[in-house]
Amino acid sequence: MRRALAQKRPYLVLSVVAALAYHYLQITELPEAFLWPIKGSACAFLAFYAWLRHGSSDARLLAGAMAVAAIADMAMEFDMAVGAGVFILFHILAIRLFTRHNRGAMAGRDNVVLLALLIVPPFAGYWLPDDQLWSWLAAAYGAFLGVMAASAWASDFPRLRVAAGAILFVISDLLIFARLGPLEGSLIPEYLVWPTYYLGQFLIAIGVVTTLRKRDPELRVVPGSRETMH
Repeated sequence: MRRALAQKRPYLVLSVVAALAYHYLQITELPEAFLWPIKGSACAFLAFYAWLRHGSSDARLLAGAMAVAAIADMAMEFDMAVGAGVFILFHILAIRLFTRHNRGAMAGRDNVVLLALLIVPPFAGYWLPDDQLWSWLAAAYGAFLGVMAASAWASDFPRLRVAAGAILFVISDLLIFARLGPLEGSLIPEYLVWPTYYLGQFLIAIGVVTTLRKRDPELRVVPGSRETMH
């Protein structure tokens, strides 16, 4: 079994390598046609990681969400509106995953954070862009983004990984909203959007998969068949 696990972990390493490669290569003169697959492969490898590390429907749902994110990452390179539309599907899949693992009633500070995660993204999406059309589009997208982050916070997955990852995702998109307005032409979004986004996705992936493996041991690979460990 250890050999089988060792064969699956490289997808996580390859994801990090792809993310770093895209981050540094995007400032070079490498043609965009070569950059797109490198960018998309970062989350694609996270999808493979989730698919192979656990055999549950939740892991499959996470893998599907990461595969959608990989497509969205590439789509963002040629049309931001199309990319945002694909990301909405990612958010829907992530919301479904997180709400399956709701931690139950919350109180005090937890509810304040939950409310902030729901409200800030759509309001920031509306107020940050200078163009009125983008304001409404960003606000609509921000509503899905906010629900995704809030459902991660309300889930029983470890907050230092999964909820933190979702919040980093929010920060990344807020920087994109700001690039359409007050930070237009600034280097801050150029340097921070991708690192905060990818780190968020990375934390979500490892947080969910690690938790699922602890709660329900992964499928054991045996010659000619697969059997569950329960």
